[in-house]
Parts: sequence; structure tokens; C-alpha cells
Amino acid sequence: MTLLTFRFAPSPNGDLHLGHAYSALLNQKLADAAGGRMLLRIEDIDTTRCTPQFEAGMLADLKWLGFGWEEPVRRQSEHFPEYEAVLDRLIREDLVYPAFMSRGEVRAFITDSEQRGRDWPRDPDGVPLYPPADKALPAKERKRRMADNAPFAWRLDVDAAMARVSEDLAWNEFTDETLSATRPVAARPQDWGDVIVARRDIPTSYHIAVVVDDASQGISHVVRGQDLFSATGVQRLLQQLLGLPEPAYFHHRLILGPDGRKLSKSLGDMGLAALRDAGASPDDVRRMIGV
Repeated sequence: MTLLTFRFAPSPNGDLHLGHAYSALLNQKLADAAGGRMLLRIEDIDTTRCTPQFEAGMLADLKWLGFGWEEPVRRQSEHFPEYEAVLDRLIREDLVYPAFMSRGEVRAFITDSEQRGRDWPRDPDGVPLYPPADKALPAKERKRRMADNAPFAWRLDVDAAMARVSEDLAWNEFTDETLSATRPVAARPQDWGDVIVARRDIPTSYHIAVVVDDASQGISHVVRGQDLFSATGVQRLLQQLLGLPEPAYFHHRLILGPDGRKLSKSLGDMGLAALRDAGASPDDVRRMIGV
């Protein structure tokens, strides 16, 4: 019998906070209830913001919480060749293209379009979709710019990708924390436009890395925050394009701050280490987050 496999996959770019504690402990609770495996993945493809110091602090916080995981830990920074192989495949199959527009050029393009009376589409996070100009560049011009070391990112041609997969692209979403029932959710990767799948200096993005990692680690259940719900559509598209297995998903509630917004490392919300230093115990943390 195949064991159910769960994972907790934080990025070491700041201190873990209560939201991370909830996700980690919920995954462990579900894995224990199913007699399954609990894996830890370090998502450190952003080598500028992710540091060994943050990773060490993160591991110390998790051990203090009583969160346990199987060894070895998978670190994304050790698997760039795997992600690059996937990118190369997408390039060969004409499913990605080099995008050269800077943020300033994108803003100017969209401002001009809106001044002409066209409402520019935005993704589920409210970010304007990338303009189509680079997708229409002739191959010769693309090669010239790349040879001249023009800055660019690889973007998924979502229209071409959608034409390659089944029309009923969807995923199975658990309806609550008991994981007792699922509902089908229609995947809408096109809502994100042509997302970045790699950069010139980093041969991957979150979307490629996460589907490769989940397949490599045999993840059967992805339990993560509601803020990643819509992005699942892009990952399901990549899974179908690459012939990767589909996990079941549950996007859990978010732990909110006193002002009602999602907790964030970048905004300096109180981390687990600070709570520990203030005298909180792991049981106190569990009571605070309700797990």
C-alpha cells in the first residue's frame, strides 16, 4: 500500500510566524492521522533573499514547535539542473518565450492602453497581465536580443500550453480539514496570463520548482494556504504538459493579524522566535492558531 505523503515547504527568507506554524502543524496532524509521511522542503531558489541564517532559525523554530519530518530535507538550491531540464523541454516545445520588457516599459504600455480607453486585464492578485508584444517577436529578433545579453525572463505561452492539454483541466480540492470529501475545481491558468517560469540567471520559478519537487518527492497531498488557491491552476497546467502526477489539494484558512491582513515575513510580523523569547510555549502557539 502506498503511504500518503505530505510536505511543509517554507522559504528561508525571514522568520517563521504563526501562519507557518499553523500550516506545518496541520500537515503533521493530517500525516499522523493517515499513518503517512511528513516531509520538509526548503524552497530557496531565491538565492539573494534566502540565507543559511534564516534556514537555521527556521529549523530551530520547527523543532521547538515539535514538528517532525523525515530526512533528508530537500533543498531546491541543490536541484537547479532538474528544473533547467524541464525549462529546456518547454523551450524545445515552443511553450515559453523570452520576455524583454522592463517593469517601467510594462507600466508605460498599460498606461497608454488605458488612456486609449481599454481596461487592462489583471491576474487574481490584481497585477496587470504581461503585454503580448514579446510573444509576437520574430525568432531572429529574439536571438539577437539574447545574444546582446538583453535582460529577459522566460514566460509560459499560456495559450499555446492550453491548446496542448485536455479541455477539462481541473484539480481535486478537499472541502475541509478532515480531508473526507473533495470537489472538482476548474483550473484557470489563463487568468494569470503568461507567467514567469524562469529567469535568465535562475533556471526556474516557483511554478516549475514546485511541480517538479512534488513529483520527485511523491507528494500525494498538498496542504497549504488559501493565498495559493488560484495559482494551483498554473501548476495543474504544468503537471499535464510535463506528464507529472496530480496531488490532491487542500488550501487552508490563513492566520490573520490584528488588522485583518495575512501575516507576512516581509512586513515584520512577530515571528515564532520572538514569541518564544517572550515566554510563549509550543502549547501556547497551538492554542493561538487552533490546531
